[in-house]
Amino acid sequence: MADSPISLTVPVERAGWRLDQFLHNSLPTYSRARLQDWIRAERVLLDEIPAKPSHILHGGERIHLTPAPLAPLNATAEDIPLEILYEDDDVVAVNKPAGMVVHAGAGAHSGTLTNALVHRFGALSTVGGGLRPGIVHRIDRYTSGVLLVARNDTAHLSLAHQFASRTVEKTYIALVHGVLKADTGRIVKPITRDPIHRTRMTARLDTGRTALTDYKVLRRFDTFTLLEVHIGTGRTHQIRVHLASIGHVVAGDKLYGAPPGPADRFFLHAARINFESPSTGERITIEAPLPGELDQWLAAL
Repeated sequence: MADSPISLTVPVERAGWRLDQFLHNSLPTYSRARLQDWIRAERVLLDEIPAKPSHILHGGERIHLTPAPLAPLNATAEDIPLEILYEDDDVVAVNKPAGMVVHAGAGAHSGTLTNALVHRFGALSTVGGGLRPGIVHRIDRYTSGVLLVARNDTAHLSLAHQFASRTVEKTYIALVHGVLKADTGRIVKPITRDPIHRTRMTARLDTGRTALTDYKVLRRFDTFTLLEVHIGTGRTHQIRVHLASIGHVVAGDKLYGAPPGPADRFFLHAARINFESPSTGERITIEAPLPGELDQWLAAL
């Protein structure tokens, strides 16, 4: 059920604020992402006219907001195919395809990995809440590869501790623009939300959360380099942001300035993960093969 319509008048002292910024400040019950979705869906009228989230206010405008029905509080089961790489009583490892969102969020409430997991396995860990059953970590929507899922709360807490203490080893394969001269390298730069382009992160400021990325050259092409990448932290868009910050944007990553590639995605794949079994303490390594569209991308080079 949707909330009742809301009418606001922009105070003169809010002149210079973005529309989405003003709404989030005035209506803290709703997330900024949800408000931006409603603005784009023309559920927000500024003086009776639709506007963009980035619209700069002058003061005195009248805003009329018609909220959409809120998303369900729990992930619903959907019969979506899953490729299971590993399974035991504590952990499931899934090979997530590019294009699939891990869990529900603004603008995505069906077709997610969690919807598929609930259908396939029923009960999973509850630590992350009803919309994120079993989800201990995430990978970007257009990144493919191995992702761990906790089947119970004890396993979830164990895996979360391993991620927090950086004992989980995550290996990615990335194709980047340009030819890197050094065979190996390390990027240590804090990552924060880009203050201008809010859908992006940035490593060009001195503020943000510490992030560590190591890379090794696997193969050099005329204008591209294939890398094996290890991350010591798990920040939003970390690999994409760090590689772009040294002038080697991930191939196909239009958000960070790359031209479109031959596939409807960018070239970043979570190829391997190594962690400790929550029950036995044994180290477990799980690998996800490179998807066919990325194999074809390399073959074309």
